[in-house]
Amino acid sequence: MKTSVLIMSAAFVLSISACGQTAKDVPAGVATAFSQKFPKASKVEWGRENDKEWEAEFKIDGKEYSANFDNEGTWMETEYEISAREVPAAVKSTLDKEFTGFKIEVSEISETSDGKVYEFVLEKGETSIEAAIDPDGKVLSREEMKEENEKDEK
Repeated sequence: MKTSVLIMSAAFVLSISACGQTAKDVPAGVATAFSQKFPKASKVEWGRENDKEWEAEFKIDGKEYSANFDNEGTWMETEYEISAREVPAAVKSTLDKEFTGFKIEVSEISETSDGKVYEFVLEKGETSIEAAIDPDGKVLSREEMKEENEKDEK
């Protein structure tokens, strides 16, 4: 199961702009699996995540989603942003205890066949952390994000 946190909006932009795949490029099995899993999806855009994986970005009821399928059409993962109000109490409690003073910049849900994981980008001052927490409040991963220093480029 992937536990690395992706900033959803950046992933959307990078995958579509880098790949520029059209719906006609998507294998029939992938397109069929997608439409069966997400019959209410609209504004669907396809891209290649890598040579073994396709990513669809789409909307359902105005909310942005991202879903990944392998080349045979097997669903792998769905990600979507959530508001702070949608974070369950056990996860919120862990955030408050383990990441005191950090502000939630991005919160999303990652669903796989293994279940649901809450993923966050948290900031405090100059420090940014990516964290993944299970629905029971267990921290699955935490990683400090490295920022490029523009001063080094001069």
